[in-house]
Amino acid sequence: MRRALTSVGTGDGDGGGPEQDQDQASRLWHVTLSVSGKPAPLSEVRRGLEQLAHDHPFLLTSRYADDHAEIRYWEEARDLHDAAAVALRLWGEHRSSAQLPPWEIVGLEVIDRATYHLRVAEGYGPPPAHPVGVHPY
Repeated sequence: MRRALTSVGTGDGDGGGPEQDQDQASRLWHVTLSVSGKPAPLSEVRRGLEQLAHDHPFLLTSRYADDHAEIRYWEEARDLHDAAAVALRLWGEHRSSAQLPPWEIVGLEVIDRATYHLRVAEGYGPPPAHPVGVHPY
C-alpha cells in the first residue's frame, strides 16, 4: 500500500505546490520511533508489533519490553517533515488494527540515508539492530 504524502510547508510561503513536488524527489529516511506506557503482557506486545510489521512493509526491526518499544524502519519521503509526519501517525493509525498497547510516542529520530551510513561507518550509529523482525530487549 503506497501512501500519498502531503508536504508540510516550511513557513516561508512556499505552499508546497505542484511545481515544488516535481522539483524534489523522494529520499530514504531512517526512522526510530520510541513508545512507552503502562505495562502490557509481553505476548500481546509481541503480537501487536508483528501485526504492525505485516501492515507496514518497510518495518525493519522492533524491540520491546512490557512497558516500552522501539521501532526502526526506512521511510520514503520528499523531506524530513513528511517522514516525521508519517512516523508520528504510525502508532496511532495502527493501534486498533494491530491491537497495539495504548502507549504514547516518547521519542522520534529521523535521519537521512547518508547520515545513517556515516554514523554506522564511524561506529556511533544506532545500536546494532537485531535481524529483521520483532525481538525482546
